[in-house]
Amino acid sequence: RDLYRGNKQEKEQREQLEKELKEIFTQIYNDVTKSGNNKDTLQKRYENDTDKNYYKLREDWWEANRETVWKALTCGAPNNAKYFRQTCGSDENTATLTSSHCRCKDDQVPTYFDYVPQYLRW
Repeated sequence: RDLYRGNKQEKEQREQLEKELKEIFTQIYNDVTKSGNNKDTLQKRYENDTDKNYYKLREDWWEANRETVWKALTCGAPNNAKYFRQTCGSDENTATLTSSHCRCKDDQVPTYFDYVPQYLRW
């Protein structure tokens, strides 16, 4: 592993993941812009994505699905499981620990938690 040039294997894995994500979001893009009540609006929303990486679509997908993904990730967490930082609340002054199953009240996703790097999460 070269600290200056990076890890070649890790770089290749990231490139493969990016390629697969691009394929997945191309299919999602095709599905949502070819039919449905909002197809014209969605075509206009994503028309500036000339490199076909669909970053705006990815953000929209994540915003729509983050709660479901979080529930799936934590479904097997023990009842007394808590995240080590106070993450429930609107800001750092009102933040509290997760109440159970690493979830906030009413199964809300902990604030800013999906922006925490993976190595700090678990």
